[in-house]
Amino acid sequence: MPTLILVRHGRSTANTAGVLAGRTPGVALDERGAEQAAALPGRLAALPLAAAVTSPLQRCRETLRPLLDARPDLPLHTEERISECDYGDWAGRKLAELADDPLMAVVQQHPSAAAFPGGESMRAMQARAVDAVREWNARIEAEHGESAVYLMCSHGDIIKSLVADALGMHLDLFQRVHADPCSVTAIRYTRLRPFLLRLGDTGDLAPLAPREPAPDEGKAAGGAADAAVGGGAGAP
Repeated sequence: MPTLILVRHGRSTANTAGVLAGRTPGVALDERGAEQAAALPGRLAALPLAAAVTSPLQRCRETLRPLLDARPDLPLHTEERISECDYGDWAGRKLAELADDPLMAVVQQHPSAAAFPGGESMRAMQARAVDAVREWNARIEAEHGESAVYLMCSHGDIIKSLVADALGMHLDLFQRVHADPCSVTAIRYTRLRPFLLRLGDTGDLAPLAPREPAPDEGKAAGGAADAAVGGGAGAP
């Protein structure tokens, strides 16, 4: 099955201002975020991307613009289900102000029980994102083969929830995961289980490119791609 490259959008004006952006319109990349986006084509240069999928929000589209300029033939798709969590009445408010709200403790320590006033629950957020990835995995594999690599540009909480799903972690542990702006998280999906290859990576991504299998690879039961013997040293 495909390898998914998850890119968090570059640093935004809301990040700089300490505001919970949510789905508030007009939240753009700040100067540093634009620099991060400009560096993305070089970081991804070694990866033969089959497609790019983006959250509809402005900061994600701006993050991918330099990549699309560098790869004009790269198909771009918009996916509503990987949009930011709907924070409802919390959207647009200062994080410092929200820190004293009793719900914030639930969001941080028991997120599976958290639902934002006028918005969605964190369980619903994770469920829609996981469903989107499952469907895109199947679509990319059908169109480009099981070794395909594709990209999704999304948001911090979405990426963290997808990592939790890939690791078999309960959503209540997902706040232990961190992804910086414009960082890359990579998950290789197989028939039996996913493998987390990168988490919040800001460095060289060339080793994520598909490789030619060894002559005897895949002959063992379950296939080499599903093997993780000896602590996972041989896992992809």
